[in-house]
Amino acid sequence: MTRGGKARAGLLVALLGIGAAVPPAYAEHGVSWDLAVKYLLTTIKAFRTTYVLDVIGTLKKSGVEPKEHWKSELHAIPLPAQFVLSAGEEVAIYEIGLIGLNPLYEKNLPKTPAEAEALKRMQANPNERLITFAEGDQYKGLSADLAIVQSCADCHNTHPKAVKRDFKKGDLMGALVVRLNREKH
Repeated sequence: MTRGGKARAGLLVALLGIGAAVPPAYAEHGVSWDLAVKYLLTTIKAFRTTYVLDVIGTLKKSGVEPKEHWKSELHAIPLPAQFVLSAGEEVAIYEIGLIGLNPLYEKNLPKTPAEAEALKRMQANPNERLITFAEGDQYKGLSADLAIVQSCADCHNTHPKAVKRDFKKGDLMGALVVRLNREKH
């Protein structure tokens, strides 16, 4: 198994364990949609933060760097966003993603006007870092995606597809999003 594969497998085991325990029967076990979304977002953020600070920070010392084309480059691991999105692809019972108002890739734009409005609320109010809401047949949660370290901001600022080029450490770059289907399982 590759370095990236081991890191991804660890995150997947944790997320799938939570996913198996929470989404299928919220009401039956007394777990509200709001609380389920908050648990998932908190866990995803913790794994992403650990990946940025501990995994990337440690591996950089030995010449292994996060790179956009990590699958084809020697001594490369996924960028933090790729790490989250890759793990999210493995979770079938709910959706995990990253969204932004000025994302590097169009696929990371908000999927609905309500998601865009939630991001705008976060941008306007620095204290509002977690927003949950029902929309149609889904219950959604958005958690502020901050530039954890300056290298996160630098990567976005220098990317050829960047629209916004003035991010700095601590800035809101977008949001982690969880979308749960509210249908009965």
